[in-house]
Amino acid sequence: MNTPVELLYFSDILCVWAYAAQIRLDELRRHFGDQVVIRHRFISVFGNTGQRIGEAWKDRGGYAAYAEQVRGVARQFPHVTVSPDTWTRCVPRTSMTSHLFVKALQRLDVEGELPEATGEAEHTAVEQFIWRARCAFFEQAQDIGRLPVLFDLAGEMGLPKDPVKALLDDGTALADLAWDMEQKELHRLEGSPSYVLNEGRQKLYGNVGYRVLEANIRELLEHPGGQASWC
Repeated sequence: MNTPVELLYFSDILCVWAYAAQIRLDELRRHFGDQVVIRHRFISVFGNTGQRIGEAWKDRGGYAAYAEQVRGVARQFPHVTVSPDTWTRCVPRTSMTSHLFVKALQRLDVEGELPEATGEAEHTAVEQFIWRARCAFFEQAQDIGRLPVLFDLAGEMGLPKDPVKALLDDGTALADLAWDMEQKELHRLEGSPSYVLNEGRQKLYGNVGYRVLEANIRELLEHPGGQASWC
């Protein structure tokens, strides 16, 4: 059996394009099974929503106009929904809080300290939490920029509170998130979502169709180890 293909998936948890793209990751896993390993990394697009939206959109209708644009994106994808309160009544100050929280969960997962995932077996507990957090914001207009909201979501899933808090308190989660940021610069990524394959040799960005992702992964599976460029 060939060595699994590693796919680094960089996204911002508040990015509507990444919210819609989850279905493509699910299909990759269903199609390729354990032949592909998806590793979630984070990129800060909405690190400061006051600047990203509040300032950048103040002459274009402000948060209300931005919210309508997000709903317009969602209407292109029948599998997702966006609450009318998202980006209007509910405006997280930052996505970084959620990213930090997930980095703590990822660290616990690596150390074998998370419970087994429930529901769909192909998703880890961390992946289930990422999706739950995205749905909480986009569908239910919950402010996932606030730690109490994130702890409540984790509690509903049976994830431990104290070990997560310890990793937030001692800087471990922040250090892991800083590494994601360094990887973003290393790979010169433009935004969310971004897909990195073949040790950074192949990069895909934005609203990439499933067939494009599938073709890139299939090529790597069929030609393991890579081939020299003809150029």
